[in-house]
Amino acid sequence: MEADLALIGPHGPLTLLEAFEGRRQLITYYFMWHPGHPAAEQCEDCTWCATQVAELPYTHSRDITYAVFCQGPCDENSRYRDFMGWDMPWYAAEESLDALLVGRPIGPMYLVCYVRDGDRVFETYRTTRRGVEAMDYSYSLMDLTVYGRQEPWQDSPPGWPHSWIGTSERLRINGHPIAQWSRMHAKRSDDLGNHPSVNRRSEPKALRAARRGNRFMEPFSAGVARV
Repeated sequence: MEADLALIGPHGPLTLLEAFEGRRQLITYYFMWHPGHPAAEQCEDCTWCATQVAELPYTHSRDITYAVFCQGPCDENSRYRDFMGWDMPWYAAEESLDALLVGRPIGPMYLVCYVRDGDRVFETYRTTRRGVEAMDYSYSLMDLTVYGRQEPWQDSPPGWPHSWIGTSERLRINGHPIAQWSRMHAKRSDDLGNHPSVNRRSEPKALRAARRGNRFMEPFSAGVARV
């Protein structure tokens, strides 16, 4: 693989080789992106995956760098990273996706590993869809509890909680990826600079409440932990 494939980081252009930060291996998460769409409409699955990775010293101790390669425009996705408060290495890879994902569709989420030998870079592993659950700890912990994930596909006895009525919304609350709500409650700006100002009167009541600094609405039954 070409080591000089172009990326864009917070300090400007860099290469794939430079994204290793001098370490031997690199794990990358390819973040899906919907150009021109507001934060609420960005991928809930990728937001869920990216939120799981908070501490990197353990991977660094094994000579491994972790980074997110976003598949959208730099200006938009860097604002999203700031809104979410993530501090992991984050690069816009839009310019080089054809070469980075050669033979694979551009757009879906991917988890890809690389190793370098001097100035040469090799791809060693890739997965997508359910394979990216390797990044998650939330579901792994839920699976240890008596009620599990509380999703409709579970063969649970009558009367057991099923908080999520449809799998398409399992990672959203009131139209937003779940992890966004704590950021909005903290009054962080979710403006990605890519769409006209919205009519606040047309916003969901829960979102207007969050913008006013009130406790956001949550469709959980009693006894279920809040976000």
